[in-house]
Amino acid sequence: MVRKAAVTTFSNGSYLQGQANGRLPSMDSEQPTQEGKVVLKKKVTLLRGISIIIGTIIGAGIFISPKGILKNTGSVGMSLTVWTACGILSLFGALCYAELGTCIKKSGGHYTYILEAFGPLPAFVRVWVELLIIRPAATAVISLAFGRYILEPFFMQCEIPELAIKLITAVGITLVMVLNSTSVSWSARIQIFLTFCKLVAILIIIVPGVIQLIKGETQHFKNAFAGNDASVMGLPLAFYSGMYAYSGWFYLNFVTEEVENPEKNIPLAICISMIIVTVGYVLTNVAYFTTISAGELLLSKAVAVTFAERLMGNFSLAVPVFVALSCFGSMNGGIFAVSRMFFVASREGHLPEILSMIHVRKHTPLPAVIVLHPLTMIMLFNGDLYSLLNFLSFARWLFIGLVVAGLIYLRYKRPDMPRPFKVPLFIPALFSFTCLFMVALSLYSDPVNTGIGFAITLTGVPAYYLFIVWDKKPKWFRKLLGK
Repeated sequence: MVRKAAVTTFSNGSYLQGQANGRLPSMDSEQPTQEGKVVLKKKVTLLRGISIIIGTIIGAGIFISPKGILKNTGSVGMSLTVWTACGILSLFGALCYAELGTCIKKSGGHYTYILEAFGPLPAFVRVWVELLIIRPAATAVISLAFGRYILEPFFMQCEIPELAIKLITAVGITLVMVLNSTSVSWSARIQIFLTFCKLVAILIIIVPGVIQLIKGETQHFKNAFAGNDASVMGLPLAFYSGMYAYSGWFYLNFVTEEVENPEKNIPLAICISMIIVTVGYVLTNVAYFTTISAGELLLSKAVAVTFAERLMGNFSLAVPVFVALSCFGSMNGGIFAVSRMFFVASREGHLPEILSMIHVRKHTPLPAVIVLHPLTMIMLFNGDLYSLLNFLSFARWLFIGLVVAGLIYLRYKRPDMPRPFKVPLFIPALFSFTCLFMVALSLYSDPVNTGIGFAITLTGVPAYYLFIVWDKKPKWFRKLLGK
């Protein structure tokens, strides 16, 4: 495969190309700064980093329906155990990413680390699936929750029209895209505000729950582990639900090049965020069970709303608004981070060249943000979103497991690489084994959906040889790719 030689960046109207295509430079040496090059500025402080992680992790799930874990564990005690275990396991994964983020100081997250450890083919497959399916579908799903709950106070007595939900959702998606295209600073400031709203929403649930415990409302915790026994097939599904609720701890690694003092701020932001989220999630579930029984929780469409209606009366109308703001924060944080993966993949020659352009005045990767808009709209109005997410949920954990296995591989392949932050070897070993074990179990427990997702992922292999390796492309084809 032939790659482009390094070239000086050049201006093109309002945009400037980010960096030359090619493999990542050696992490043991700094690449010299090219004169006149426009780069993404380091505007992500420790507080903004924490807001990116917390603001992206906490979406609608903890407020709407945390019944996936309860359904697959069979008891209150076991469900709380799984919530805690998923938080600790996610912290282990986050610590592994903290090491990778401090020794490989490049944005791009999963893509960059797979490229550095295992080469271009698996890295291309990862970004291919993310661009075409995972990110548009995930953004559309969380955006639909935003649209539904922002309209909830206006349709208290009747069903919300589906068209109205999709239209307000489209407006929300467009607003997030415009925000991320216009200003990194404003996007980060709004993320801090929305993260504050999420934490307030969680406290609105936790504080009354603690008061209920003080009053002695512990009937639902008696014989906490009694009930349906958790099956061998149910526990992996419960862990999938839990890990999905915690997913988002890796997003700060997508913007490493924009983090101030990454050696210090990335590990700090990750540790602080994961402790806050884990404690918040477990206490929120404890609060639910002070008022709602396990059977009632399984029947509820929106657990936080049911909880608020029983304890807060008219104040429960505020809950849908907080849920909507929480969803908006997840949309904003996800698009802010993942657009950097596309930016870096384009810079490395794996996506069309225009996606590595930076706006000269705004210093945002505007094309890498906008490319998600039409794909997300197609998913929103035409796609079977939940099936797509089911198909590809295994792919996310397969590649995350691969990234952490790559950390172990790099320990032996490049032992002299500077590692300002280093985790004990058992942590990446345990985490990568758990991810790959869950993926293998999902192939056994749900072969149809997982098989379809595996097939969709494999389409990245012929795409790699068609778009990247094949040198004798027609002129019109090269022009389409921006080469």
